[in-house]
Amino acid sequence: MQRLKIDQDIRSMSEFRTGIASFLKQVYDTKRPMVITQHGKSAAVLLDVGEYEAMQEKLELLQDIQVAVNQIENGEGVTHQEAKSMVFKRVSE
Repeated sequence: MQRLKIDQDIRSMSEFRTGIASFLKQVYDTKRPMVITQHGKSAAVLLDVGEYEAMQEKLELLQDIQVAVNQIENGEGVTHQEAKSMVFKRVSE
């Protein structure tokens, strides 16, 4: 995802309502998120669908890594040799 450009990617709710089609196109074309403000405070973020899906995949991967780290810290992991043996056993079946 591209980094937010403050001068282009923060819009008020009233601006968003009147220019929704052009803002959707901007988000799609630039792949940058757009922050929508209400009463001068951030209220929502508009993202391109592809960028959102990529973020979700990265988040799932990070969660899987955290689960693995916790398992290792709790002594639930296996050694490299054990993992290698398990993989070779499954491949040969």
